[in-house]
Amino acid sequence: MNSFTSSGFTNFMKMAIEQAKIAQSAGEVPVGAVLLGPAGDVLAKSGNRTRELKDPSAHAEVLVIREACQVLGNERLIGCDLYVTLEPCAMCAALISASRIRRLYYGASDIKSGGVEQGARIFSHSQTHHRPEIYPGICEEEVVGLMSSFFGDLRH
Repeated sequence: MNSFTSSGFTNFMKMAIEQAKIAQSAGEVPVGAVLLGPAGDVLAKSGNRTRELKDPSAHAEVLVIREACQVLGNERLIGCDLYVTLEPCAMCAALISASRIRRLYYGASDIKSGGVEQGARIFSHSQTHHRPEIYPGICEEEVVGLMSSFFGDLRH
């Protein structure tokens, strides 16, 4: 894993955080994602929509990857970068690999359900055909605060 916290990349993470807040306001777990094309243009952005769509696969990462594939007319997202507020789960990490995303930037680690640094560690398996460059910890404190607030409110 690469350790990367340069403020130059926070703008796209802030965009992902805004998507997470929109998801939260709709009653979803506050996870947001932004997918950039090879030229650095925003191809797709979304938050979690599992409850809204009644689809357990409607994670923010899945939604932006699906949309970007449609925009580019290709199932491979070579040269594309993904910003997501929370460490992707195993399902999303496998999709990131399958779609050949170049770089993954994420905010906070997910000790319970993460699939990158925690849990399944999808990119470490020998069966994984593609491993993106990984940059964790972008805007981590803000993301942790958002998640803590959301789950704290659920408990009360």
